[in-house]
Amino acid sequence: MEQHATRLDILVVGAGISGLSVAIESALSGHHVVVFEAAEGLHEIGAGINISPNASRILQRWGLPADFWTSATEPTSISVWRYSGELLVREKDFDTKVRSKYGVPFIELHRVDFQTALYTRAKELGVEFKFGMRISKLNFETGEITSDTGLNAKGDLVIAADGLWSLCRAQFLPKDFEGVPRPTGDVAYRLVLTLDQIQDPELRDWLSKPTLDIWLGPHSHAVGYSLRGATEFNIVLLVPDDLPAGVSKQAGSIEEMRALFTGWDPILTKFIAVADSVKKWKLMHRKEMRKWVYASPEGNFAFLGDSCHPMLPYLGQGAASSIEDGAVLGRLLGHVQTKEQIGKALEMYEKLRKPRGDAIAKESFVQRDIFQTLDGPKQQERDEILLSQLDNDSKQDPFPIRLLCPGFQPWLFGYDACAEVEKAVIKDPFVILEDTQK
Repeated sequence: MEQHATRLDILVVGAGISGLSVAIESALSGHHVVVFEAAEGLHEIGAGINISPNASRILQRWGLPADFWTSATEPTSISVWRYSGELLVREKDFDTKVRSKYGVPFIELHRVDFQTALYTRAKELGVEFKFGMRISKLNFETGEITSDTGLNAKGDLVIAADGLWSLCRAQFLPKDFEGVPRPTGDVAYRLVLTLDQIQDPELRDWLSKPTLDIWLGPHSHAVGYSLRGATEFNIVLLVPDDLPAGVSKQAGSIEEMRALFTGWDPILTKFIAVADSVKKWKLMHRKEMRKWVYASPEGNFAFLGDSCHPMLPYLGQGAASSIEDGAVLGRLLGHVQTKEQIGKALEMYEKLRKPRGDAIAKESFVQRDIFQTLDGPKQQERDEILLSQLDNDSKQDPFPIRLLCPGFQPWLFGYDACAEVEKAVIKDPFVILEDTQK
């Protein structure tokens, strides 16, 4: 992108996926970016992560390190199973179909590899990082932030990318008591198995042929896929929340986890039996944030990622949506020619991103309900629809598995953040009025 004369000083709060994404795109737009992170270094938690075409096309343009792409795995199929082991639907050649339709891949990664690649690219672009800096105070009128160590910083724009438990959001909306994080009713057991742990020939063969598999059960479901060149297997097990109030994560009990999936598909239970440790996470959500941006004569603020639209994992769109946010905001800032135009860029960002972000967040809950339908008439109706199109090359709209739905998938995967920005700027360009040049 053409770099304009105005070089903005941008402060980003949070070095997660959303913060790194907006830092990269803003740096590519020619701006000076400093990222403040409370942790002492990169400590991305979790395990596997899906990156669908709506995000992978952005990552390709960012020029991430070559080893990032070699660590990625492309699922050759998506299979959906009833918890007992009956195959309900399968999308064959998913990898080639996605590339053919959208021009970019659907990939699966380890979160650590992903965050490391984003951080490396941001550093290459000149982004500065201040680790061990927890931002404890924000002045929305002056654009100043203060860390708990007493460090003060001021930017032309402050971007809140500090996640679900956003302190920035709490200070921006101190009386929004209904908007605090609340339990979804689910917890997630997350585990990653290495090839060295797996001796069973059937499991090793399953791992060596990368697929995306989903098991549907009453009040529960499971997702499994290969990572790191098919040398690791990622499993996420979603079950009813039994963590005490106020506890968001803890080490899980192997015995408890195995007991919860007694009677499930033998291939899944054999994978679970290999695990020697597991982490247990309470899944939280927040109500829609009504306003994502704030502009005043001296201070400009924007929210993105989980700080304003936390995504539940049922569609696998949390990271992808954060990448979209970062790409749109950073690219819009590349069109800013005077500091007075920052407010306009923020309003355009909110207009472009909020409806889509809120829609994906809502659709994630819809998918959860479909996945976890109790045995009975609704489950039978769902399964009949899936079985009727078991191996069909094209599914009928509406289709219960949203990633395979011919109406929903193009809307989700076909989104081009950069193209959306360019269309918006053509429609409403950033023009310098003559009296501002005098």
